[in-house]
Amino acid sequence: SNKCIFLRKIKEDFLKVGNPPTDAVTDIISTVEFNSTGELLATGDKGGRVVVFQREQESKNQPHRRGEYNVYSTFQSHEPEFDYLKSLEIEEKINKIRWLPQQNAAYFLLSTNDKTVKLWKISERDKRPEGYNLKDEDGRIRDPATITTLRVPVLQPMDLMVEATPRRVFSNAHTYHINSISVNSDYETFMSTDDLRINLWNLEITNRSFNIVDIKPANMEELTEVITAAEFHPHQCNTFVYSSSKGSIRLCDMRASALCDNHSKFFEEPEDPSNRSFFSEIISSISDVKFSHSGRYLMTRDYLTVKIWDLNMESKPLETYQVHDYLRSKLCSLYENDCIFDKFECVWNGSDSVIMTGSYNNFFRMFDRNTKRDVTLEASRENSKPRAILKPRKVCVGGKRRKDEISVDSLDFSKKIIHTAWHPSENIIAVAATNNLYIFQDKVN
Repeated sequence: SNKCIFLRKIKEDFLKVGNPPTDAVTDIISTVEFNSTGELLATGDKGGRVVVFQREQESKNQPHRRGEYNVYSTFQSHEPEFDYLKSLEIEEKINKIRWLPQQNAAYFLLSTNDKTVKLWKISERDKRPEGYNLKDEDGRIRDPATITTLRVPVLQPMDLMVEATPRRVFSNAHTYHINSISVNSDYETFMSTDDLRINLWNLEITNRSFNIVDIKPANMEELTEVITAAEFHPHQCNTFVYSSSKGSIRLCDMRASALCDNHSKFFEEPEDPSNRSFFSEIISSISDVKFSHSGRYLMTRDYLTVKIWDLNMESKPLETYQVHDYLRSKLCSLYENDCIFDKFECVWNGSDSVIMTGSYNNFFRMFDRNTKRDVTLEASRENSKPRAILKPRKVCVGGKRRKDEISVDSLDFSKKIIHTAWHPSENIIAVAATNNLYIFQDKVN
């Protein structure tokens, strides 16, 4: 039955740590994230690298350069590992990056691969000490007998250097693949989520975490769903939400009990029997869940739609947006090439009025919640010259095709926009298209 096939695919994809494909391109972008001010933008890739971009400061001579992002720091966050107990390779691919709020001149971010979360400090150095007593300027130790006077070291200016140093390593707490991390609003704790469990960490303690959700059945043959994403409430440090492969969302309150297996609220849309098909269970799996900045709403992304939920109404979503409904007739071929298991992400703009998510053929979709207008845009080198205006794209399902439309049969399913990010306060978006990063902003004047 389709349920058995789906669960088998889940167990293969989520619970087995297979060898990474030998032809995997290491510079394919696997996550994108703005920091809380939007001045920095971090990307992670399949090769375990993190690249941080910094926004150009506005100058009177070149006001149009405001908004351009240049490389600020690049470092290797994770290396490939081997689990000798299980004889399994652990990929270096960066699954998620989350910034911590800036407390001083340095920046801090969390990055994770399938098993290990790391806390990185990114800091600047533009001065170096000179005039040591016990060593020469080149670093060699001086003979104590030759030291006759006491010198006071002084700081001399030097070329700006950006250093990335690992401050904490949170490991050995996940049996299955980590799919998401989320920093709490108390700025002291964060959670890491794998397919069956959610762990709560203190940012200062690396050797101990608390298991707050565990859905693993005693017999793995009874497994019916897995956790696909989780996130803390933006303002209430006791509240978090997680989604499942069954298309349900559970809101949990850590004040109720130490183990949050019993949820406070349960969000799930009843399936329309008239739309039921072989692929219904697969396409209902939620690939991403995000709280709105206000904390009032939830946004979820499944294969074909984006849904907005009001936290005060569990019965049905407040809004439903069709991302690429023209693919309903293509589900069979999408199942055969495994595209139907793609895990698209979704993001809010700073005011929670517009949402964005990705699609195929390097298309990404925007939906205005107030005007109910939507637009399809394309991220490609051909139409993305600096300061060029993007033209809306349209997909033709059947019949006569107009000149500015593209046929659904000619869509390229190898080009997909999975990872996107939106500046926290301005209309600037970052879109990852395979190994290219595109940054778009609103037309100014």
